[in-house]
Amino acid sequence: MNHFRSHCDYILISCKIFIVYNFPVVTEDCSNSLLFMLQGKGLFAKRSMKKGETIFIERPLVSAQFLWNTLYKYKACEYCLRALETAEGNARRLSGIPGLSLPHPELCRVRPEQHQACPQCQVMYCSSECRQAAADQYHRALCLGPSEDDPDHPINKLKDAWKSMHYPPETSSIMLMAKMVAMVKQAKDKAHLQKLFTHFCSRTANEEEEIAHKLLGEQFRGQLALLHSLFREALYDDHLSRWFVPEGFRSLFALVGTNGQGIGTSSLSQWVHACDALELPAQQREHLDSFIDQLYKDIEKETGDFLNCEGSGLFLLQSSCNHSCIPNAEASFPDNNFLLHLSALCDINQGEEICISYLDCCQRDRSRHSRHKILRENYLFVCSCPKCVSQMDELDVTSEEEEEEEGVAEGETEGDEMEDEMTDV
Repeated sequence: MNHFRSHCDYILISCKIFIVYNFPVVTEDCSNSLLFMLQGKGLFAKRSMKKGETIFIERPLVSAQFLWNTLYKYKACEYCLRALETAEGNARRLSGIPGLSLPHPELCRVRPEQHQACPQCQVMYCSSECRQAAADQYHRALCLGPSEDDPDHPINKLKDAWKSMHYPPETSSIMLMAKMVAMVKQAKDKAHLQKLFTHFCSRTANEEEEIAHKLLGEQFRGQLALLHSLFREALYDDHLSRWFVPEGFRSLFALVGTNGQGIGTSSLSQWVHACDALELPAQQREHLDSFIDQLYKDIEKETGDFLNCEGSGLFLLQSSCNHSCIPNAEASFPDNNFLLHLSALCDINQGEEICISYLDCCQRDRSRHSRHKILRENYLFVCSCPKCVSQMDELDVTSEEEEEEEGVAEGETEGDEMEDEMTDV
């Protein structure tokens, strides 16, 4: 199947859901099963599904690798984010053991002989198909040619400013916004593509709940003004003038911050999963498992938790999933590229809403008030999922405040805290 046919080719397998929206949906495969409601949006099961079942597979409208991740030599296809290092090369770099040899190297699916570079700027792709798809969709507008490493090029100045404000662990990239602009510049039907982007929530505030997005607050005003100025200098286009005025830039910033889905790819992880699936005699299985366990210990000692090529993308269908602190579905990227697989975490009944969590595992374990604080500041809503309702009588204290109280008791002061950074986009 050709995964790169058109901007409207998002769903790659038959959907097992129906969509409730307050606007038309542009995903082709599900368009014949739309239902409408007066307010809100959500995904609901068309039939019962079993735990572990794939609900849908979707490719993003746009995606980008994180800038610090790229700088730290995590090599990924510029288009689909597929990891470009072989599993063995990846293991050597992450473990710091240059002579390491992996057993069963045939299980690595990376094919370096198929990799291609942009002939102008030398940005790398995993295949000729990805290089052509990038060129057709956005890269011609963003290609820096011989200026790829010129720090004074406007796009590089924009990247550097972003990196100076948004440190690891990264959650978004200014290049996601840059690619959105480039896609419209190159699109034949510019109005249609701009309409696709309007399907993503881009509120800067929730007036009804009197909530404003955390990163659009006063403490970030100077940083946003600088980014806006550099963004305009690097990318301005008359067809998108509304994105380049201050309020339009803030909305675009909120769109990426609210809807960006993290993407992680790893050739080593894919190799490990393939090893797990091998049918081996007991002694060989024990030896292989022991090797892998030791490898991860070596990697943890050398590299820590940063194992994957990381980026983020905008997924039209996934972004319509509502949040729950006890989700019944989760996203993963088992194909070592940007294809999102949404899978059931438990049995889901026909007609039941499919919910994901906007919080990571650690955040979901925090107090109700702490979870609400994160969701209010970053997603502009108050959660009323069953878990939150059941914990309504909890004390109104965040987990962070509890930790701060413990820190003060041990002699810490506010002056020890780091300066505000845009690390929660």
